[in-house]
Amino acid sequence: MKNDDNSRLLSIIKQFKDVPIVVAGDLILDHYIWGKVDRISPEAPVVVVKVTEESKRPGGAGNVANNLVSLGAKVAICGVVGDDENGRALLSMFGDAGVDTEGILVDRTRPTSVKTRVIAHAQQVVRVDREETHVLSPAYAEGVSGVLRSKFREAKGIIISDYGKGTMCAPVFDCIRSGYEQGFLGFGKVPVLIDPKMRNFSLYSRATVIKPNRSEAQEASSIPIANRQQAIEAAKVLLQKWNCEMVLITLGEEGMALVSTAGGKEVEAIESDTLAREVYDVSGAGDTVSAVFLLALAVNASLRDAAWLANIAAGIVVREIGTVAVSHEELGGEVERLGEV
Repeated sequence: MKNDDNSRLLSIIKQFKDVPIVVAGDLILDHYIWGKVDRISPEAPVVVVKVTEESKRPGGAGNVANNLVSLGAKVAICGVVGDDENGRALLSMFGDAGVDTEGILVDRTRPTSVKTRVIAHAQQVVRVDREETHVLSPAYAEGVSGVLRSKFREAKGIIISDYGKGTMCAPVFDCIRSGYEQGFLGFGKVPVLIDPKMRNFSLYSRATVIKPNRSEAQEASSIPIANRQQAIEAAKVLLQKWNCEMVLITLGEEGMALVSTAGGKEVEAIESDTLAREVYDVSGAGDTVSAVFLLALAVNASLRDAAWLANIAAGIVVREIGTVAVSHEELGGEVERLGEV
């Protein structure tokens, strides 16, 4: 990395502090059971995990919010939790992190979504999901979209974190379209990033950025993606299909591909190489990419710099086990390290 690139990226990171961002999406509690394996069960051909530790972290849209807070942003979150111990745990975690939880509704008809991962010797042994994924009732859907709409004017950026658990439904996306029609959402105004799930592909339209991974982009575009050139072709199709300003396809170890018509430009394609030194766990890396890319757009970084920073941040979090947030200091430190390489 050249010195001027290094200085420019560090300057962008410094601007992240106190930028108001709104996150709306599926709230999940990530529950980790850590342990050791030294034998096979006599009851069945499965390993026996001796538990050494347990931990809980915000997952789903909560992990996006966690990343944004760690990067210095001022975050408000919209979604639902159940009237249960796990929902209260999430609210407490957000409160401790300084996240505005005014937009979190308590839905007594469904439990808080929980993903329990059993991890031994740095490997995930099994994951157990406890959740209800039916679409929110009309009253709760209107409640979430109403709170989101009320946050538009104070936000510098919006992230829709769709995990397909039922929170992100038609009224929420109608709310985003309305903000575009009124002229205050979009590139150069208040950018909106949607992290999609196949379940809701038909609902997406009008966003600054839609960020599918490889399999999601293949499904939505009907184009097989074996390399970044094919990813670019798929992104061009999705630009039209979803009527958005950019499509950012994450490609794991191959980095990412971005296609944009933002600012009225001709189609612009940007490829970004992966910068991960070691990969232990990719869970949550997409949330980190969403947080960093959107935050960079919110402070008017170039698309190339936003993609570069998002890739650097993803390279940091995949070195850790479980969903983790990249900090302002870690991201700046990694940029400085790359400037010395």
